[in-house]
Amino acid sequence: MLAFLQRIGKSLMFPIAMLPAAALLVRLGADDMLDIQFISQAGSGILDNLALIFAIGVAMGFARDGSGAAALSGAVAFLVLTGGVGAFGEDLDMGVFGGIIAGIVAGLLYNRYSNIQLPDWLAFFGGKRFVPIITAIVMVILSGIFGIIWPPIQAVINGLGEWMLGAGALGVGSYGFFNRLLIPVGLHHVINTLVWFDFGSFVPDGASEPVRGEINRFLKGDPSAGTFLAGFFPIMMFGLPAACLAMYAAAKKTRRAAVGGMLFSIGFTAFLTGVTEPIEFSFMFLSPLLYVVHAVLTGISMMVALWLDVRHGFGFSAGFIDYVLNFGIAQNPIVLFIQGLVFAAIYFVVFYVLIIKLDLKTPGREDEDEEHADESGIVSKGGKNYDAKAYHYLQALGGPENIKNLDYCATRLRLEMNNMEEVDEKALKRQGANGVMKLNKRNLHVVVGTTVDFLAEAMRKRMDTNNMEAPGEEPVNDQAEDNQGALEELGGADFVAPATGKVIDLTQVPDEVFSQKMMGDGFAIEPDEGLFVAPVDGKIINVFPTKHAVGIKAESGHEVLVHVGLDTVQLGGNGFEVFVEEGQQVKKGDKLLQVDLAYIKENASSAISPIIFTNLGENNQVKLVQSGSIKANQANIVEIK
Repeated sequence: MLAFLQRIGKSLMFPIAMLPAAALLVRLGADDMLDIQFISQAGSGILDNLALIFAIGVAMGFARDGSGAAALSGAVAFLVLTGGVGAFGEDLDMGVFGGIIAGIVAGLLYNRYSNIQLPDWLAFFGGKRFVPIITAIVMVILSGIFGIIWPPIQAVINGLGEWMLGAGALGVGSYGFFNRLLIPVGLHHVINTLVWFDFGSFVPDGASEPVRGEINRFLKGDPSAGTFLAGFFPIMMFGLPAACLAMYAAAKKTRRAAVGGMLFSIGFTAFLTGVTEPIEFSFMFLSPLLYVVHAVLTGISMMVALWLDVRHGFGFSAGFIDYVLNFGIAQNPIVLFIQGLVFAAIYFVVFYVLIIKLDLKTPGREDEDEEHADESGIVSKGGKNYDAKAYHYLQALGGPENIKNLDYCATRLRLEMNNMEEVDEKALKRQGANGVMKLNKRNLHVVVGTTVDFLAEAMRKRMDTNNMEAPGEEPVNDQAEDNQGALEELGGADFVAPATGKVIDLTQVPDEVFSQKMMGDGFAIEPDEGLFVAPVDGKIINVFPTKHAVGIKAESGHEVLVHVGLDTVQLGGNGFEVFVEEGQQVKKGDKLLQVDLAYIKENASSAISPIIFTNLGENNQVKLVQSGSIKANQANIVEIK
């Protein structure tokens, strides 16, 4: 259940990420700024359709490959759901909840049916085209169910919202406290969605339909909105940056120079943008008490802002950018700035005293590996060599074979591990991780910061190619560069199809590593059967530990990679049986792999299997001779010149 809720939280980041654009347009076009009506209305076009946007975004987030077919299915699911539920009463409004539910259902159905094969006379509607169809059918049924059960659920949600909105300091304080407390398990996005996009109702001047949620109501001029947002500004702009200053002051004198740049960077990021997770994870697990104090102070800040009659809002987070952007429609924003200075002093004193008194190992106070800290530690946080970072992260995580699944959200890697004991937390932190969180025996979060997407993609490339060459070293390659020009022509009967299925041009493979030919030129096969055979006479040079790929060096000198499926490295070898080993000589047609094709289609993003020539020279190119369906061991498939 925790993993499922975390998937929801991660998926919510898709639609939430576009909120700054909507807020910026609404504010720039407002009367007190540029006073350009069409700009403001353009932003309102996003805010007025948040439920549909959530349906599309959540569906993409749940889909294993983020496909556009899943997004379309999410839209279909939402339209069918709201249309069906509306027949039970005009007062029924599922709002953003309807979008989230529709997105979850559409994403799950996409993962289940995107590879379905139908009889020939229905083949046009197979695969991804089938997903919107089955989604519409399922949502018709669910719309009937929700038409019956939603009225009491809606009453409970409305009641909770009315309580929080009407509970004064207790309501805003509770929200602020739990907003921070749920960050370690990644569920703060769920509670934020309730408050930001559903609680409260307001009809703007000249509008016929009400808007819901604290953010939308604030931007549309609701005089009661902004109380659930204002209290975050003193914490994110002042409190947590002051905590960074306290950690710097508490660091050992010999380590201050090393940690100062990192602490300044994450502190300034929090002040400017409101992204605070890198700071919070730097002390979250060192002292749960310190983190609870932070959550309590956040709740208090929310209450103080209410008592001071302050209303302010944001489109993304409570940083300086949003503070200035919405200054003109805020209430008592100067008072909020002064409140922030007071909380900065409180945070500095509390953090400094607790760090010193409890001897917490915050950045700059570590005992281990101090003599190597300047070489491999916090200074690496600012590095831009993501391939090198990926190498060291994978080493610290126990190697590619120890990672069952790799994903990421706004600031953290979300990993499913095979063996948690092989994870070296100290090594991860030396390589720049702001925090490491072991949720259970399998699930691990590593807080990287706002560059996490670059690191994650670099890790995926290394994982997919099983590349664990140390950065800065030349890759081991049996075929020397000066021999590449001597590669013989390959084709005709010298190269046979490695599997039965449909030939696909490499540029059509739904994975940029292959489609952009980052690993080399070649082609792909969408297999109909699970047997893969050797396409050439040669020597096995690589059998991947996860069994999903085999490398062969042909007698002609060509190196051929047979890569079964996409993202199959995450299956950990399940569904694969290997018949060869490294160093073995093979002939065309010899069995390489037996694959459980149904299992691959169910658990991987695609069964499409790239066949890559990894050592072609600049003047070599792969030309497909055949198209359509082919049989394993069939000759005259490609020509390489």
